[in-house]
Amino acid sequence: MKKPRIFGMSFGSVYPLYIQKVEKKGRTQAEVDEVIFWLTGYDEAGLERVLDQKVDFETFFEEAPSMNPNVSLITGVICGYRVEEIEDPLMQQIRYLDKLVDELAKGKAMEKVLRQN
Repeated sequence: MKKPRIFGMSFGSVYPLYIQKVEKKGRTQAEVDEVIFWLTGYDEAGLERVLDQKVDFETFFEEAPSMNPNVSLITGVICGYRVEEIEDPLMQQIRYLDKLVDELAKGKAMEKVLRQN
């Protein structure tokens, strides 16, 4: 079976789109980074390396230092799919990130986006 195109896309090609999406709604790049750090365990240096090396989504998530143990708290619909029901683990991780960025853009409080209460 052919892999979805997003798996091979450079994370760095989508990252600016995440930032653009949230900045239109008054949020910041730092908040996008915070969401990425929370979800994947990357830190600023790790994210910078990923962007510089033009790592694809598959590698981005494979090499993530530690997926947050609270990812199961991320629920809802993104791109027409319920994130908690997506069977492919990589696609689910990508959609988790999409969902968090979407919630950020919609003005949710950072504590809620990061599932802290």
